[in-house]
Amino acid sequence: MIFATLVLLSLGLAMDAFAAAVAHGASARPSRSAALRMSFAFGLAQAVMPLLGWTLGMAFAAVMQSVAHWIAFLLLGILGLRMIREGFDRDPGMPSKDLAIWPLLVMAVATSIDAAVAGITLPSFGAPILLACLVIGLTTSLMTYPGVFLGALMGTRVGKWAEVLGGLILIGLGAKIFILQQFFAV
Repeated sequence: MIFATLVLLSLGLAMDAFAAAVAHGASARPSRSAALRMSFAFGLAQAVMPLLGWTLGMAFAAVMQSVAHWIAFLLLGILGLRMIREGFDRDPGMPSKDLAIWPLLVMAVATSIDAAVAGITLPSFGAPILLACLVIGLTTSLMTYPGVFLGALMGTRVGKWAEVLGGLILIGLGAKIFILQQFFAV
């Protein structure tokens, strides 16, 4: 029962990373090595952030919950606006470049902030924290890699608008995190 709950939590936490991977794949049509980098970065961020949330735990729970959604909203919004601008500036026949290390890390952290908040609640599941982090990280990694190629497949059909759509998706993810935490958090 604990493992099933952990898998469901992992799938839910991985959805933002999957959507970001699809958006990036649609705009950049990346190589296998770029998809592996993204998969590794997103998986690592999703594995580390719950541990960070768990560690900060009760001492800073209220503060973390009150600002995490703002941070995710701002980071994803900035990245999304950048993708939209690049989509309009890019020659339609040329795919965009793979993500550089800093934008990749920012995107990985931004999509895993909810995992840090979830880390605060991990003791209530009764699962060992390191097992939980491992399952969350692996689930995210395993979903991100094919997500990049799903996006690339879609990107060949939608051309330059894929990057604009990808930017809108990132902004939407940030807005979703913000709205859920700001108005519907329990």
